[in-house]
Amino acid sequence: MQTVTLLVEGMSCGHCVNSVEGAVNKLGVSSKVDLSGGSVTVDFNESKVSLDAIKKAIEDQGYDVV
Repeated sequence: MQTVTLLVEGMSCGHCVNSVEGAVNKLGVSSKVDLSGGSVTVDFNESKVSLDAIKKAIEDQGYDVV
């Protein structure tokens, strides 16, 4: 398992949190969104899903991973 914290721009409300968590969870990844800090911490098995796939899932929801 690998744990990574990603900075995510554009999140401003509970709906944003739900969108990001839902997109990441669909990949089989555990996540915790920190709305006030503008970040999401993900725990994932790098042999099953890549960090790029996680970033893309977040960006597909309309947020920027920086």
